[in-house]
Amino acid sequence: MTTESVRPSNLNVPNALTVLRILLVPVFGWALLHDGGDSSVWRWVAFAIFAVAMITDKIDGDLARKHNLVTDFGKIADPIADKAITGMAFVGLSLVGEIWWWVTIVVLLREWSVTLLRLSVLKDVVLAASQSGKIKTTLQALALGVLLLPLPHGRAHGGAFDAFGTPGEVLFYLGQVALAGAVAMTMWSGYEFFRDVVRARRAASPDAAAKSHQ
Repeated sequence: MTTESVRPSNLNVPNALTVLRILLVPVFGWALLHDGGDSSVWRWVAFAIFAVAMITDKIDGDLARKHNLVTDFGKIADPIADKAITGMAFVGLSLVGEIWWWVTIVVLLREWSVTLLRLSVLKDVVLAASQSGKIKTTLQALALGVLLLPLPHGRAHGGAFDAFGTPGEVLFYLGQVALAGAVAMTMWSGYEFFRDVVRARRAASPDAAAKSHQ
């Protein structure tokens, strides 16, 4: 039996969940930006969509590895889906004034440069997810999830979210602290990724292979 014949089909549950996350991106963005981000109902809807996206991201990865359903399509589409939904969250939250634009720009430049580099070297260099990358992902999901909630802070939104009161304002600033940690880990994990790619390419180069046999 050839390797080709045992490859899993692209039509599987993990890939379907990945496509679902991609399709949810514009719906998520619309919900977040509805009424300029001042509608508490639609902010809850945006939060729910984001939560579903994060949960299905975990589920499809676990299913693909457990049942040997990792496909070339999934390798490409899964990181794109992840970056699309988190990117939309960063941009949307910047548009409604919850996140500074410089933070969004720095994070998105790092995320998409790493994603594009990972895809470009996929056939030659396979790098497992680093611990710093996992921490980054967790902090990003936590920070964005909190900031998507209709939380009061200062004079934001004209007091539309005052029902949360002081606890909600405290939670908002805790979300900002988590965001600061996420930005720090985003940059550090990006540095580690580029470093590891350079090392892997050097180790795989013909010169390195020749020296190892001398």
